[in-house]
Amino acid sequence: MVDLHCHILPGIDDGASTMEDSLAMAESAIEDGITHVIATPHSSSEYYFDFARVRRLRDDLQSRIGDRLQLATGCDFHLNPENLKSLRKDPSPFCLNQRDYLLVEFNEISIPPGMDQTLHEIQLSGVRPIITHPERNRILQAHPERLKKWVRQGCFVQVTGGALTGDFGAVPQKDALQWIREGFVHFVASDAHNTRKRPLRLQPAYDVVVDQLGMEKASALFLDNPLAAFEGRELPHVPEIEEESPPPRRKRFFFF
Repeated sequence: MVDLHCHILPGIDDGASTMEDSLAMAESAIEDGITHVIATPHSSSEYYFDFARVRRLRDDLQSRIGDRLQLATGCDFHLNPENLKSLRKDPSPFCLNQRDYLLVEFNEISIPPGMDQTLHEIQLSGVRPIITHPERNRILQAHPERLKKWVRQGCFVQVTGGALTGDFGAVPQKDALQWIREGFVHFVASDAHNTRKRPLRLQPAYDVVVDQLGMEKASALFLDNPLAAFEGRELPHVPEIEEESPPPRRKRFFFF
């Protein structure tokens, strides 16, 4: 399996605290059958994204684990003005494995204003946005049509493995599974932060998808699509999302 979203680098955000924590997370991933991991620290108003430091930490961790796990870098990109300005100058440091896919994160209770236009502008710059863990956003839980609109616009969607196993509650679990069934989820990732509550594991979520939706869907979400994004290729599995029909016109009655 390939994990596109985790907070494995030490002392850089709310993920791993120490290199020992990072090594424990890496060992967990290897034991779980994960072969590729992209370290995606937050890039936000709270956590400054220092690409040179991110690369140094990645290189240090890679040297310690050898070739048993392939590490790359990206970020968990928040849509604040400073980030967007930096993205326009040079998107590469922020993108997954410095290719052209970008994890875009909202917090769980809001969506920045003007999101349709912002995502469109990101796409016009040649970057392919991936909306992360929408199943945990209360607005998108209530209005999934907004998420579908972004997918029709050409964005991609990543749900969290823990959501599929119920770790974030019944509503995120129900929505994540339903959206996978409807065909507008392209990746499952760990969004791991530690070895306890948010571990770097995907096998339990993989088993849920196999059980409910079959091996082909599981392979698409956990291996084929993530590996394509890791390598900067077109995704091999992108289901066609049907356009929603406009609401029926109400009949008008005229009285003379």
